[in-house]
Amino acid sequence: MKTIDEMLNLDLITLEQHQEIDAWIARSDTPEDILAMPAALWQAVERASEVMGVDADLLRPPALDAGGGHGLD
Repeated sequence: MKTIDEMLNLDLITLEQHQEIDAWIARSDTPEDILAMPAALWQAVERASEVMGVDADLLRPPALDAGGGHGLD
């Protein structure tokens, strides 16, 4: 997963956390399985996400010109 790779590259999570999170996601069949990740791993992801501004990016409304040129003009 690109986001956790970036978290590792920015030293926001440890190599061990990265490996554990990656393994958890790999063996999860559903989003609910991912949500059952141990609390310590979720806390690491949440802290890193906050530093990276992931939540702010997800909550930002799309730019009006972000349609990829589908030509409404």
